[in-house]
Amino acid sequence: MTQGTGVTDAWGGGSFGERGECLLAPNPGMMTLDGTNTWVLREPGSSTSIVVDPGPFEDGHLDLVDEVTGDVGLILLTHHHFDHSEVAAELAERKGCVVRALDPDYCVGADPLADDEVLDVGGLAVRVVTTPGHTADSISLLLPQEKVLLSGDMVLGRGTTVVAYPDGQLGPYFESIEKMRALVTSGDVETIWPAHGPVLSEAGAVLDYYLSHRRARLEQVREALAELKAQPHPEGIAADELPRKVVEIVYADVDESLWVPAEWSVRAQLAYLAEQA
Repeated sequence: MTQGTGVTDAWGGGSFGERGECLLAPNPGMMTLDGTNTWVLREPGSSTSIVVDPGPFEDGHLDLVDEVTGDVGLILLTHHHFDHSEVAAELAERKGCVVRALDPDYCVGADPLADDEVLDVGGLAVRVVTTPGHTADSISLLLPQEKVLLSGDMVLGRGTTVVAYPDGQLGPYFESIEKMRALVTSGDVETIWPAHGPVLSEAGAVLDYYLSHRRARLEQVREALAELKAQPHPEGIAADELPRKVVEIVYADVDESLWVPAEWSVRAQLAYLAEQA
């Protein structure tokens, strides 16, 4: 589910900074934007790389990643969704390396990642930042020498992400965006490399937008609940129908093809409001 951040330029991946290359998977769609960004990270002068989110099988993407990456020391997953993780095990077998993720079920030959863990591959230092919200196992990756944060699906190159309830939760989402914003304030992060859509050079402005947008949506959900409560409902509204009713009010100006992922986020917002109450 995406809603505009003002970034509209076409996106095809490419090289960024001294340590990043984005291989765009050929899986564009409503939920994937231009496709999944597979990030290849390598210290200048090193022959060994880290592959982040090797992606799906579509149209030879695995073969492309295999060909371009050369020697791979480690595969990392920002979260478990198949458009990020589908080829990870096979790529690891081809490259003779391990797969690491926050969720141990998606690790291959290695332990799960830990918050604030520093990974060193071929002289490249990458720091793990746990950022649950989109999913429970979402992580971001900090490249200190580039002042870059790989955000996975927590921050997208266009629009805003889905809080994929019940796996995703709004409370952790707010905490994670604040955690990412603190990295900008401290001077550790200037740019975001997302898992979908273009690179974002104004990290602070994007994260501020994410917070304000989600809070505004939360207020709209509160107002929709009040509106529904004020309407006559002789038999009441069934609990499983309430999220859809809220979507019909809050997302009335959004194409109905996006109402299903919108309902995931609304369910997360309703659960959050219930917790706060």
